[in-house]
Amino acid sequence: MAVFISAVGFGVVTAAILAISAVGFTLQFSVTNVFNLAFGSVMTLSGFVAYWLNHAGLNIWVAMAAAAVSGGLISLAINEAIYTPFIRHGLNLFGMVIVTISVAVIFDHGLQAAVGPTFFSYTAPAGKAFRFADFVLTRQELIIVGIAVLLTILVQVALQYTRVGKAMRGLAINASLARACGVPTRGVIALAWFVSGVLAGVGGVALFLDISTFTATTGSEFLIVIIAAAVLGGIGSPRGAVLGALVVGIVTEVGAAYWNAELKDVLAFGVLIAVLLVRPQGLFSRLATERAIAR
Repeated sequence: MAVFISAVGFGVVTAAILAISAVGFTLQFSVTNVFNLAFGSVMTLSGFVAYWLNHAGLNIWVAMAAAAVSGGLISLAINEAIYTPFIRHGLNLFGMVIVTISVAVIFDHGLQAAVGPTFFSYTAPAGKAFRFADFVLTRQELIIVGIAVLLTILVQVALQYTRVGKAMRGLAINASLARACGVPTRGVIALAWFVSGVLAGVGGVALFLDISTFTATTGSEFLIVIIAAAVLGGIGSPRGAVLGALVVGIVTEVGAAYWNAELKDVLAFGVLIAVLLVRPQGLFSRLATERAIAR
């Protein structure tokens, strides 16, 4: 029983990191209709911004805030400089997937050429451990979970109760109708890219703190699990992304404790396939069906 409870504790931390990232990934897709496979590269670039600032003497949590802003700006710049011209030329959804893969490969290999194929780590002690029965979390892990809860609540509240959030939901449901109703689509889309990048930045730093060491490709390697969580919850649904993150995070860590830690991704996609066989659009969202991601 102690092993199970301990694994659930690790699963909660993994789920928190996944939730931050998956909400950013799915929010951007729902508003812009771009399945951005360069999201993991934005996580890595932002994580390195935090690394350079942290090793220059900045506190890791302040460096995380700087990485969040950097992630937002990087994401916005990628959209304006690369994606938007293709969209204006009418490139379809799956054509854009190829473009985003190309961007990810360029960024990952370019960063690796700049920093080398070595491992990096932050200067940030894990801090005091807190024990709740057999459930043990460090101060650092508790802060990550708290940040995840705060950010996911803020995103959900903003989408439900603010004008810009309602504009984003309108674009996600029917972009043509939203334009006809006077929604400033260009500004709303730009904001969606920025917010997505902010969440990628926070998620990247949280991930690198959790795994202790990282490389120039760590964010892209983690992207496959982020997509699993987002699709499981229902692509385009932020609350679904949170639920998907919880399921994937806890199942993979419990499975790793009792089976094989090297096969965590296999467990994540096993759960994903099982759910999608019953409900192809995921747990919450109909957006996948509307946009031909699932029937």
